[in-house]
Amino acid sequence: MDADIDGMTAVWNEVVRDGIAFPQREQLDAESGREFFAAQTYCGVAEYKGEIKGMYILHPNNVGRCGHICNASYAVDSNFRGHGAGKKLVLDCLEQAKAHGFGIMQFNAVVASNETAIKLYESLSFKRIGTVPKGFQLDGGEFSDIILFYYELK
Repeated sequence: MDADIDGMTAVWNEVVRDGIAFPQREQLDAESGREFFAAQTYCGVAEYKGEIKGMYILHPNNVGRCGHICNASYAVDSNFRGHGAGKKLVLDCLEQAKAHGFGIMQFNAVVASNETAIKLYESLSFKRIGTVPKGFQLDGGEFSDIILFYYELK
């Protein structure tokens, strides 16, 4: 994974800078990126011609009696979107989640305007389980709804 940290950090930071999908405001640097990615249960990448073009993180959504529920975040380089990398990342993540003993994948905060992600999750049989009105603050200060999704790993 160490060889991938710079590429993963670059792709992650692009989504953070966009301010329309990830809740984080702070970008990662080399050290914080290494620490952040090392703290995850699993990290996957999508490479094209030796360069990281997409990545995901997989980790528990909660602890103890809810520890069988996992969560993930996905990021694809803006110049590489629309080529199926996101779907491959999600499918790989679902397999890794099962391999790591999770029984449920839950997304807590899919921004309602992220239509591409919503379409992808629904095409893979994720179920909408609710909406949090005004749950995500956009860079301009206005708020967007967030959608919660659920997927039972089989």
